[in-house]
Amino acid sequence: MTPKSTGSRAELRANQTAAIKVVARRLIADQGVADLSLREVSREMGMVSSALYRYFATRDELLTALIFDAYSELGAVVEKAESKIARGDTRARWRAACAAVRKWATSHPHEYALLYGTPVPGYLAPNVTIAAATRVPGVLGRILSDDVELHPRRRLVDKKAAVDVRPFLQVDALTPSMPNVAPEHFVRALMAWTNLFGTVSFELFGHYVGSVTSYRQFFDRVVEELADFAGLA
Repeated sequence: MTPKSTGSRAELRANQTAAIKVVARRLIADQGVADLSLREVSREMGMVSSALYRYFATRDELLTALIFDAYSELGAVVEKAESKIARGDTRARWRAACAAVRKWATSHPHEYALLYGTPVPGYLAPNVTIAAATRVPGVLGRILSDDVELHPRRRLVDKKAAVDVRPFLQVDALTPSMPNVAPEHFVRALMAWTNLFGTVSFELFGHYVGSVTSYRQFFDRVVEELADFAGLA
């Protein structure tokens, strides 16, 4: 077998894998993720089920690939937006990262729902998705950590009133993404991250109908409030 034929075979497999995922994403958009099945994907593609199994052995394996891709795409978009801002302007970096989350989510509502919507019955995401899933919180953590380093006089919590968070937070796991942030500040950091995605989710899933007239203006205000809450300069 020549290197050329090996490369061609690998390329064909990659193209077919991508095509399968395109069809799966379309089916999810049309009918929801809970009803996704390999049999239906193969039918839509004009393939026999046994042929599809050579690419994805189970529905959960296909879901994992879709989830990994969505997390990776969202992470790349946020990282790119944040990287365009000068390191010292931590608040502008925060705004850029948050805006990128919302822009991607509103442009990819079905992919966003796959990540942050109703859990798929019977599906548990494997550890392989963790690295991709933590890219966005990693960006937010770096912004907070840089802010502490660049503006050391600013503090989120009065140390005299600080609560020991070790009984309820995985401090050792969180510290690498926020090396300059004191553990007693992690609660606010996690609350800011949670509120960011909660605001986006409420918009996409229709929970602000009747209360918010301009989603963009409301979101921008939330981002500023969260920046203040997180103690950004």
